[in-house]
Amino acid sequence: MLGVFKNGLVSPPKELNSPSATNNPPSNHHNPLQTFMSYHKNNASFMSFGNDASLAFAHSSHSLLATQRLFSSVDDIHCLFLGSLNNLCALNKQYGLNKGANESMFVIQAYKTLRDRGPYPAHSVLKDLEGSFGFVVFDFKAKTVFISLGNDGRVMLFWGIAADGSVVISDNLEVIKSSCSKSFAPFPTGCLYHTGGELKSFEHPKNKMKAISRVDSEGAMCGATFKVDIYSKTKSMPRVGSQANWAWSQEA
Repeated sequence: MLGVFKNGLVSPPKELNSPSATNNPPSNHHNPLQTFMSYHKNNASFMSFGNDASLAFAHSSHSLLATQRLFSSVDDIHCLFLGSLNNLCALNKQYGLNKGANESMFVIQAYKTLRDRGPYPAHSVLKDLEGSFGFVVFDFKAKTVFISLGNDGRVMLFWGIAADGSVVISDNLEVIKSSCSKSFAPFPTGCLYHTGGELKSFEHPKNKMKAISRVDSEGAMCGATFKVDIYSKTKSMPRVGSQANWAWSQEA
């Protein structure tokens, strides 16, 4: 799968940008959407949303259910989903979806619940997901992006910064490398990112994330990886009224 978002829709940690990025001329960078489609010439689809975003995905092989790729759109909310949820039936029932709803349809419903003032913060919802998963949600009307990756390590996502400042996220490492040069890193497992928020762990929501410098085989500095800082805590935001949307708060 692939998501490309203009600078501002996704504001990644500054450490994701490689210190050596200025040494790589723009001509060396490739268009991530074109590169992705070239890898999946016969089984890929894509959608573009003006200059804001592009989404693409390769259709699943039925023999690889553990790595299925799904795409759904509901009410201008679009979801790319990779992997599978073991407790999907129970989650569909909990969120009022029919039995035939797949993982990407569930994620859209969960996102809408959070967006529309759900009773739980995002990390509480993600903790209920059992299985191997990674997903990208783009809310076209709200111009927001929601990204998360499960904690078992069976599904991998990478994110990086392209030459024009766009943020690229994909499970295809070669697409990331060709469009982001050295300014990329694995998206950390057990974590989430939401527009207007920050990268955080849904397993340890009270802990801050720390950047860890990364050097490739050529000795060049690359975009940093991110891990939970067990010694640093975030400050909880006190509730001050009923008008605020607390779904993306720092509360545990």
